[in-house]
This record gives sequence, C-alpha cells and structure tokens, in this order.
Amino acid sequence: MVNIKQEDIYDICFNISKKIILPKYQNLQDEDIKYKNGSDLVTSADIAAEKELKKNLLKIIPSSGFIGEEEYSTNHNILKSYQEDNYCWTVDPIDGTTNFVKGRDKFAIMIALSKKEKILYSWIYKPLENLMSHAIYSEGSFINNKKIKTKGVNSLGEAIGSISTKYWDEKYWDKIKKLKNEFAEVKSYRCIGYEYLDIGLGQRNFAILSKLSPWDHIPGILFAREAGCSDIDFNHKPYNFIKKNNNLIVGNSKEFNLQILNKLGV
Repeated sequence: MVNIKQEDIYDICFNISKKIILPKYQNLQDEDIKYKNGSDLVTSADIAAEKELKKNLLKIIPSSGFIGEEEYSTNHNILKSYQEDNYCWTVDPIDGTTNFVKGRDKFAIMIALSKKEKILYSWIYKPLENLMSHAIYSEGSFINNKKIKTKGVNSLGEAIGSISTKYWDEKYWDKIKKLKNEFAEVKSYRCIGYEYLDIGLGQRNFAILSKLSPWDHIPGILFAREAGCSDIDFNHKPYNFIKKNNNLIVGNSKEFNLQILNKLGV
C-alpha cells in the first residue's frame, strides 16, 4: 500500500480552507451560487476548492485517478477510474454545501484514496475547527491523530441518528416513515461527513441512507469501519462503491443494523 504522509493532506486542506473556502463563508454573493442537475447547490468555492485539491493530490501520486463531485456533474465518465488497476482519489470539496450557503457551521472537506474496490485512506477536515480526522485501512480511525473507537446502544429506542428523506423507492418509503418512530431522535446535520464522524465516536448511532454518491460515502465508510462500526445495504451486503448499493445503513454495530433491517422487513 502506498505511504501517504498525513501532514501533506492536512496542509492541503488547511491551505485550501484558508485561501478559498473560509473567505467565502457567510460572504457569498449571488454570482457565487448556482444550481447543477437542476436542483443541487454549487458555489464558486466548491469548484475552486476541487480544482486545487486535484492539482495537489495528483502531485502526491502523479499517475493516480481523480473523481470529484463537481467534475462528475459535467463528465460522468470519470467513474471509470474506479475500474482501473490504479490508485484513485475521491473528493467532495465542500460536503454540506447547503449549510455553507446558508452560513451554518457544519461543512467539511472529504477525501479518500482507493485502489479497485479497497478504500485505503480517508480524511474528513472541518475548516471552521481546523480539525482533521483520518482513517487508514487495517490501522484505525483518528481525530487529530488520536485513535478512536465507537460505542453504541443496544436498542433502537435509545438511538440517535438520521434517515434520508429523498430518493427512496416507493416500496420502501412507507416503511421508512414508520421506522422513524422507533428511534429516540431522528435529525440530519445535512452534512454526512459530520455524521460519519459522530457515528464513529458513538455520539450518534446510525444513518439510513439513499442515493449513495461515492464522494459522500467513501471517506466516511472507512472512518466508520476502522472505528468499529458496521455498514450493510438492504441486500445484506457491505457498501461497495463500484457495485453501487442503492440503500445503506451505517451503525455502531452489525447487531444494531440487523435490528433496523428486521423492522424494514428486508
């Protein structure tokens, strides 16, 4: 496995945040905000940050592939990079763009490095807190270089987490709506990077997800797994960004996730 210096990724995230992202925080002009795909927000900071991430990450591994959320919106063919026998970066330059646009405090830079189906490294950086979280395959999950381990709850009635509200197949939607009543609290941060970190820490217990774009989930999945969490789709398979699972549960334990699947009848 290629050796990546953690300080190199931290420096990249810190500098991009300082120069591109934070100057636009609570300072976006109308011309900075647009829509892609008809409904998804994108800002000038998203686009500029992704270009800078690509430039710097490809310096670390010059022959690697690169898949970014903003680049994908204009070129779906870049997903073919996952099929190649090569290292590939996956990037969400600002996870939580809606929060960023509205001046809320939950947004993050998300980066992962994979090769074929294996996620090797991931990073989630919080610009406002200057806080770096990362995970290394088979070595663990870390927040500011301190190794962390999840802790969970045993019953759904004690659990706090989130459930996607869009993109569900009709056959699941009624079940999803009823499932919400089983938990102590269901509330989204509107920034999945933050949610993955809190699930890893045990501060939240689950996320039930639809529309699994790789840049939203590859970084957090490795962090959650290495912290001791579990992920499973509605076919009882783990998340696989190449095979494109349609729905996903991420929770503090496999047993907890199976309770949810049982309630859904899948």
